[in-house]
Amino acid sequence: MHTSSTLTEHTADRGRAGHVPGLAHHFDDLAQQRQAGTLGMWAFLITEVMFFGGMFTAYAYYRYRYPAAFAAGSAHLDVTLGTINTAVLIGSSLTMVLAVHAAQLGRNRDIVRFFLMTIGLGLVFLVIKAFEYGHKWRDHLVPGRHFRWHGDGGGGPVQLFYSLYFAMTGMHALHMVIGMALIGVLAVMAGRGRFTPQNHNAVENIGLYWHFVDVIWIFLFPLLYLLGVHT
Repeated sequence: MHTSSTLTEHTADRGRAGHVPGLAHHFDDLAQQRQAGTLGMWAFLITEVMFFGGMFTAYAYYRYRYPAAFAAGSAHLDVTLGTINTAVLIGSSLTMVLAVHAAQLGRNRDIVRFFLMTIGLGLVFLVIKAFEYGHKWRDHLVPGRHFRWHGDGGGGPVQLFYSLYFAMTGMHALHMVIGMALIGVLAVMAGRGRFTPQNHNAVENIGLYWHFVDVIWIFLFPLLYLLGVHT
């Protein structure tokens, strides 16, 4: 009888919890849901570290084997545009922090505003990156049949540098596009007043993802752009 009563009370409690706005049915409360979501995001980011880590390892190995070629290839990158993009991403990290802070206070209008600023800065970054890619295309520095290199370091090793350059910056740009799409979805949700001080885990998680993308660029910038500065 006691067991039956306890089970009934537990079922009733779960039923009441199911009416909490934003609470999925398989969680007992918002705190448990938040912990699970945060753990899931960190687990995902660890897999992303492993993914980019493979490319960083390949870059380190071939840079060790062909230091002159990598320096020569790096010298043809536009450091000014790379620096501007670095500043743009740092600014987007700031607007993301402000969006998360607004979510913690339940200020949905501020979330929307800071999310839109983050997306805007992300678009600026991608436009500048597309401008850089266009330069490389016109200079025949895109790896493949039409690759041309007449400088120091040897065409083959320099083409390897640009293969890694496009692979690493291209994957970074793809992650940015995905992040901006997710931010756009959350901005729509914020516009509908979906986030509260008790339920804003989605904003915090996308904030973690965006900061990860920014940190990846902080590593890419000196490895790719600053290698040939003093050559």
